[in-house]
Amino acid sequence: MAVAQEPDRHRTTVDPSGELRGLAGDCVHCGFCLPACPTYQLWGEEMDSPRGRIHLITQVLDGALGTAATAEHLDRCLGCMACVTACPSGVRYDRLIEAARGWPGDHPDAAPSGPPASAAEAPPAGWPPLPARSRRDRALRAAIFALFPYPRRLRAAIAPLRAAQRAGADGLIDRSGLASRLPAELAAALRLAPAPPGRGAPRRVLPERVPARGPRRAVVGMLTGCVQRVFFPQVNAATARVLAAEGCDVIIPAGQGCCGALSLHGGRRAEAAGFAHRAIEEFERAAVDAIVVNVAGCGSAMKEYAELLADDPGWRERAAALAGKVRDLSEYLAGLGPAAPRHPLDITVAYHDACHLAHAQRITAQPRELLAAIPGLRLAAIPDGGTCCGSAGIYNLVQPEPARELGQRKATAVASTGADLLVTGNPGCAMQITSALAACGTPMPTAHIAEVLDASLRGLPASALLA
Repeated sequence: MAVAQEPDRHRTTVDPSGELRGLAGDCVHCGFCLPACPTYQLWGEEMDSPRGRIHLITQVLDGALGTAATAEHLDRCLGCMACVTACPSGVRYDRLIEAARGWPGDHPDAAPSGPPASAAEAPPAGWPPLPARSRRDRALRAAIFALFPYPRRLRAAIAPLRAAQRAGADGLIDRSGLASRLPAELAAALRLAPAPPGRGAPRRVLPERVPARGPRRAVVGMLTGCVQRVFFPQVNAATARVLAAEGCDVIIPAGQGCCGALSLHGGRRAEAAGFAHRAIEEFERAAVDAIVVNVAGCGSAMKEYAELLADDPGWRERAAALAGKVRDLSEYLAGLGPAAPRHPLDITVAYHDACHLAHAQRITAQPRELLAAIPGLRLAAIPDGGTCCGSAGIYNLVQPEPARELGQRKATAVASTGADLLVTGNPGCAMQITSALAACGTPMPTAHIAEVLDASLRGLPASALLA
């Protein structure tokens, strides 16, 4: 007589392939992640540590419905990946937390993917496995994902803010104390918004091709990003100039859009896949040797395209081919080697490691090597530099209070260096730390590493970076 097979408890509606349960099972609960985790540092709460969150995720994967407290602990994670660097067992916490962020039933991606593994398999008792976020939180997240990946929409949305900044009304709001009476999320957005570019700022749209200066050494594509394109156009212009000075023809596809990083790291994988399709098509047409990215989060996401589209036979190979060409600006320049002469910059620089550069891409030495090669430039180490600043994609907008605390800690550490200039490779970090330094009464100019290299290559004085 045939014996009924017991359902595979590792294959459920929330995890039809059993992949996530396998990844969660890699955690041996050793605790090496605890001191590396910023939220555990803040609160000392086990469920706000990586191993605690993996325990909660495992419960959901085993069929239990999560509670509002479960959802809160998972939403408090920054996704900084410091635990991935610290973990001796190689646990893919990044994949686990990205999946868990898609479980609350409050956006289009939050739905079971694929049929049950077998007819005998019992789905979870209900869906979604985590309760939906509050109406206010859902509205905020919907607005963020409807605006930030679309530069034209974002530019239009911030037009009133730009007008207020130019009129000095933003300072009046701060001085009047009105900001403290605004919703925390809106107050955070106002506090983080950078000042509008000055009169010498470059035009918004870069040419589709910036020719190499001197002998051509490579043909590279350049991602212009979303937030970078809107808030920091000068960084993109500096990036193109640096690459051209180092002998690269720079191809900047006019039709490029969002790379999908914000969606991917927010648990919206289907949405991220759609953005990835467009990016792949645009850069395939560009036919470049490498794709250079000057935003840490974007570079991390694009390097994950092969994994994101692994189950799509029409895109799997194309995604892997493109992901293999993606390089962070520092990574690419360090590998290419210098061609253009560096001019001195008499300046002390504190370099901040963006999490998705240091922990997700494991790029820490190259930026420092590039900066140290500039004559006269001095590097100052930031105490506890591997800890997240609290920016973390959209974290400082949806979790403003812990983000503020982490920003204050980072600002104190940066100010203690006595540096003239803070340098980083991510626009979110630049906005977060600049705001925190100002709030702590220790303002410091901030620049992207591309701007520092550009100033040296062009022979500009150090004062050009401190304006």
